[in-house]
Amino acid sequence: MYNKLLGTAGIFGLVAVGLGAFGAHGLQDVLLPNEKAVFETASKYHFYHTIALVFVAILYSRDESRMLRLAAYAFIDGILLFSGSLYLLSTKNVLGIATWTFLGPITPVGGIFFLIGWFILAWYGFHYATVQRFRKKLGKSDD
Repeated sequence: MYNKLLGTAGIFGLVAVGLGAFGAHGLQDVLLPNEKAVFETASKYHFYHTIALVFVAILYSRDESRMLRLAAYAFIDGILLFSGSLYLLSTKNVLGIATWTFLGPITPVGGIFFLIGWFILAWYGFHYATVQRFRKKLGKSDD
């Protein structure tokens, strides 16, 4: 599973760099200013959560926790739904998909997945730290 998470993060990073460069150079004369801003928001959140996914994959290599797996899936879903819908919304006139009105409501669902991922990661961190302190008190540390 660790390899799949890290591989997925690698692909998402590759796509983020490619789309970011394409948005900055290939679309600069095509998009309106507000569309550029939306595309940049998609790109930023895509990058942020790809990096988060890398860290979750690294943590997962140490502890194959169900919580970490759920956090990873939430980040993946968030990238696809939030950033993906913003990429499409910002380029809908260029792509000729201006009638795809269903994209607007998808964006906040992706944002909710980001929030869920961060919540699970925080809960895991507090839970894991508490368990580790307890194990150290008992002299059963695995560090």
